[in-house]
Order: sequence, then C-alpha cells, then structure tokens
Amino acid sequence: MNFFNFFKHLLLLVIFLTLSGFSSVDSIKTDEEKQRLEEFFQDLEGFTRVFSDIKQLYVDEIDNKELFNNAIKGMVTGLDPHSNYLEPKEQENLLESASGKFGGLGIVIAKKDDAIQVISPIDDTPAYRAGIQSGDLIVKIGNKPVSGMTLEEGVDLMRGDPDTEVTLTIVRKDKKPFTINITREIITIISVKGYLIEKNIGYVRISSFQGPTAELIKTTINKLVKKNGRYLDSLILDLRNNPGGVLEGAVDVSNLFIDKKGLVVYTEGRIKSSNLKFKTETGDVLLGAPIVVLINEGSASAAEIVAGALQDHKRAIIMGKTSFGKGSVQTVINLDDGYGLKVTTARYYTPSGRSIQAKGIVPDIALKNISLENEKEENIANTKEKDLNGHLEIEDPSKLSSEEILKSQEKNKDDQDKKAIEKLKKDYFVHEASNLLKALKVLDK
Repeated sequence: MNFFNFFKHLLLLVIFLTLSGFSSVDSIKTDEEKQRLEEFFQDLEGFTRVFSDIKQLYVDEIDNKELFNNAIKGMVTGLDPHSNYLEPKEQENLLESASGKFGGLGIVIAKKDDAIQVISPIDDTPAYRAGIQSGDLIVKIGNKPVSGMTLEEGVDLMRGDPDTEVTLTIVRKDKKPFTINITREIITIISVKGYLIEKNIGYVRISSFQGPTAELIKTTINKLVKKNGRYLDSLILDLRNNPGGVLEGAVDVSNLFIDKKGLVVYTEGRIKSSNLKFKTETGDVLLGAPIVVLINEGSASAAEIVAGALQDHKRAIIMGKTSFGKGSVQTVINLDDGYGLKVTTARYYTPSGRSIQAKGIVPDIALKNISLENEKEENIANTKEKDLNGHLEIEDPSKLSSEEILKSQEKNKDDQDKKAIEKLKKDYFVHEASNLLKALKVLDK
C-alpha cells in the first residue's frame, strides 16, 4: 500500500470513528444520511490527495504538524472574519490583551485585502495622539510590508516594550502614503469621561466597555448633577469610535437608562448554550430625561448593543452614521499544547429582533463628518463588518478598578475639562445633538 492510500485509510478511519452523528453504521438509516456520508468521504479523499501530493512533490520537506496546522487555520479563517485557529503565541497574545497590560499603540484593526485597516483609534492612546484615523490603511510596519502578512503577525510587530518606537506607513484617502512614528505605551484606557457642556446638558463619552463602566457612568453623572446644581435636563452619550468590549458592561450601561421590562439584547446560535437573553432592569439614572446617542462607522459590537437597545426601547435618539456591524459572538476554546480555537458561535439581536451583523445600527438622524472650523471633511472609510476579509483584533483595556480610574482622572482635571469642553463645542456631531436636545426641551414646555 503506497503512502497516499495508507494515509487516506488511516484518516478516514479516525474521522469516521469521531464524526458526530455517525457513531455507528447502524445509525445511518435514510438515503439522505447515506448520501451525506458518501459526499463527506469524497471531499475527504480530495483533501488526503492534496496532502499526499504536497508531502511527495513539494520542493522542501514539510513536517506533518505544519501541514495540519496550516490546513486547520485555513478551514477556520475561511468561516468568517472573526474565527481563528490560534497558535500558542497568538493564544498568549489574546490572553495578554484580555488582562490588559501590554506595550501597544491603542488601535482596533482588521485585515482588509493586502493591508491592515484601522477601525478606530482608542482615546488617549499613542495612536490617537499621533493622528491615526478610522479608515487608515497600514501598508508597512517598520520595514516589513503588510502584504501577505496575517493580522496576528501585524499585531505582534506593533506590540513591544513601552517607550520603544515603531514606524507605520499609512495610506489615507486623498493623500499620498506617509509614515508616522509612534512610541509604544502600556495601554490602560479610561473608559468614561463626562462634562457639563452647557447648563443642564451633560455629555458622557464611553471609549470602550469594561466591567466597571456602568458604575463609572453613574459616578460621572452624579458629579455632573452636583456641578449643575440640579438634575440634568438631557444627556449626550458619545459612542463614536467605540470598538466594544465586555458584553456585560454593555448590558449594565443599557440598564442605567431603560426603566421598563424587556430585553437589552439576545443571542442565537446552533447549540443551546449559545441562546442567551439579557433582560432589562428597572431604574433610570436620568429619571426619563432625553438622550441623544452619537455613533459612527467606528462604533462596534458592545457599542452597537447599547445603541440598539436604547433605540428599540425608544429611550434615546440615535444620531450620526451607520455603525460598523459587528454582531457576532466568539467563543475561545483552549486546545492541547497551548493552541486555541476562536470560533463564532452566535449572533447578537436587538430587543425587536434586528440582527446587528453586517448591517449595523442605522441612526434616526444621519449626519455627515463636517467640521465647524472649516477644515476638510474627515476621511473615514465606509468599510463595514461585511467588507472584512480578516480577523478583528481589539487591544483590550486594562482592568483597573473604578476607584483607580477616577483617581487618575482627577489629575489636572479643571484645566483639562475647559479644553475638552471648548473642543466639544466645535464638534459638529455634539453641536447638532445639543441643538436637538434644546429643541426637545422647548417642545416639552
């Protein structure tokens, strides 16, 4: 028996014994089941033929494990942009991101054709301060072209020790390619900031969703109420360029403003454990005061859950641009020898049953990216979840306690607040949201 036949029969035997739904020949009763099994073995024979040909004909001798790893990776990444077969180093990076302390740049990225695309820079990170914009295409990291590189390899090159520098070559719409030098830092994100932009009008910015985010919002709103001298008449909730984060954080934030029974979000998949419902809880920290939620193409995942829940419950007016459309749930499975499998297991749905996946949240009032300072329009690419060819990576925030986060915010706060409020008043989205809230207040009289 030659190598091909030996390998084919061995592989067929192993898969036949482990294949779900075909535990014994006696269990195959219908013609449809028999046909499915025959088609399966035909496809498997094609795979073993290619494996055998590569083993015998490829110019260099290749280890079986490497071939199997490549085959598995291709099988998983072909499913959707977010499923992936993680080698030990990639699995380690994922766990490091979840713990939140690493040297990085502070960007949410995805693979797009032969480049790495910036979905959004994260507030107050090196990438944000360096001027990286949503829609930028990274074509070179240092002296290494991104073409042919996996997203994980790109992430690995951009990470590094704090205070070390990396050079990115950027392609931006209507501009010639240019380079940006960015110094890496430990990425610790302050997820909530709040300002009283005008009398009775509060502004709260959520840059990502963490465990303590809801508690931070409550504390922030209480401070704004104290500064205002009375309850707020209205609130602007800014979710622009918010890449998401912890699901429970999004549910808790939604529940701060929804005061009736129902759902915040639910998930549906093929297996029972993927079908989950997250219910609302009574209590509204704003006591029913009007809310405008700002979103754009960089608002994804957990940010879309909040916007969708508040929109479906008619608790807020959604203003801005259609969100990114990342409405799928990934489960990470630990495999042997440090490997991991990240696979999409469910989809998110808003309370009314709308799927977020590849559609996004459509605003009630659409806005363009206009500057009030007569600058050129921002060049934010219209790439959505459905356009992605590669895996979405999020450089997750540090798990600081709410007390630690608030303490860090107090430093130089007064001066920073004044500058931030001046900048917000020149922000077209915030300007329009403020005008709408004022109009609603007039109509309510």
